[in-house]
Amino acid sequence: MRTPVLFRLSILFTFAQNRLVYMRYDSINADLFKLNRKNFSKQMKKNSLAVFVSNDIITRSADSAYKWRQNPDLFYLTGIDQEETFLILFPDAPEAKYQEVLFTRKTNDYLMWWEGKKHSIESAQRTSGIQNVMWNDQFDAIFNMLMHYAENVYLNTNEHDRSVGMSEATEVKFARKVINDFPLHKYERSAPIMHHLRVAKSNYEVALLNRAIDITKKGFMRTLKTIKPGVWEYEVEAALIHEYISNRGTGHAYEPIIATGENACVLHYVSNDAQCKEGDLLLMDTAAEYANYNADLTRTVPVSGKFTKRQKNVYNAVLRVHRAVKEMMKPGVVLNEINIEAGKLMEAELIQLRLLRTAEVRKQDPNAPLYKKYFPHGTCHFLGLDVHDLGNRFEKLRAGAVLTCEPGIYIREEKMGIRIENNILVTSGKPIDLMANIPIEAEEIEELMNA
Repeated sequence: MRTPVLFRLSILFTFAQNRLVYMRYDSINADLFKLNRKNFSKQMKKNSLAVFVSNDIITRSADSAYKWRQNPDLFYLTGIDQEETFLILFPDAPEAKYQEVLFTRKTNDYLMWWEGKKHSIESAQRTSGIQNVMWNDQFDAIFNMLMHYAENVYLNTNEHDRSVGMSEATEVKFARKVINDFPLHKYERSAPIMHHLRVAKSNYEVALLNRAIDITKKGFMRTLKTIKPGVWEYEVEAALIHEYISNRGTGHAYEPIIATGENACVLHYVSNDAQCKEGDLLLMDTAAEYANYNADLTRTVPVSGKFTKRQKNVYNAVLRVHRAVKEMMKPGVVLNEINIEAGKLMEAELIQLRLLRTAEVRKQDPNAPLYKKYFPHGTCHFLGLDVHDLGNRFEKLRAGAVLTCEPGIYIREEKMGIRIENNILVTSGKPIDLMANIPIEAEEIEELMNA
């Protein structure tokens, strides 16, 4: 006798509910999220409640949606990588069980059929380290009840000085509703606390970043065997994503820049549709994401397997600036000042390359330095759960910060763009180059490409 469909689905549902929700990446120790919540709660005012919501699923067209990614702040505090999730932190709650409450999507047979496994109460507890986990259909009732006892409310929004806010975030819509429903509460911003906390990476986070970097290295090493005249930029991109995903990366950490010839002079070139030609350089700004943590690598290699004399001179000029800037990344130094010093170093290199003249540099407008013609961007940014991670570039660096180091020279008239980028961990001692084992010397790259 055949088992009725609904009965079989019910068995599947019960079985899945009692097992872990499997992710592409390995399970993360819940101690990381417990520590993060503890540190956030310490920064809250007395008798305050904080609430965090997951990102929405955004419609692309018809019935399809863009690839979903968890709100980084919510992931930082819970490790829950699932839509329709809410977190309440209330250290001074009237009952201890409401000090931390996690709400996750209530699943059913229908969702199991169409979308697969979702978190059970038990798996959400294991992942987050939060004991009080409820289905999200209970959120409104619990939130409204707890708001009665809270004096201050921390709401979260995407505050980043590079954000252009092209679309309204879920957090903004949620914050507007809360303020409308509870107009007499005192409201605080969670973002300043998150900016402070997320800068300094714990050992757990550094390990996750290193995993993303290891996967990135494998992708880069694979491309060195495939790059040659006639190869298309998109073929290089395909080789990279194959390596990233086959090594349990989530995918590209950001839209990859695979730019040959003059395309490398377009800083955010992502078309990746040109053919690599003999004698040209290929700039690859690409890295893997692992467990929502992002690497950020750039290497520039000769399409023919060997740099010309001019190309190597420019490459080594960029490499010298890269090394000098890397050594500046120490506690107490301000990131924005590092960018200024990097510009001065690059200016000297550009003079040596005869791209700038000393006499003209002496007469330049200090607010519009001439080196910007060939080096128009900054050298460093914070890295972590976001590629341009949270952090204040005008504050002194602290141990635990992870920064990119990415100087470049772009010579449009020579159809040449060279950028070199590694990820650097700030420590109480010497900065640690997390990408030190990824080939960077011009001769080393040539040798590997011709092996």
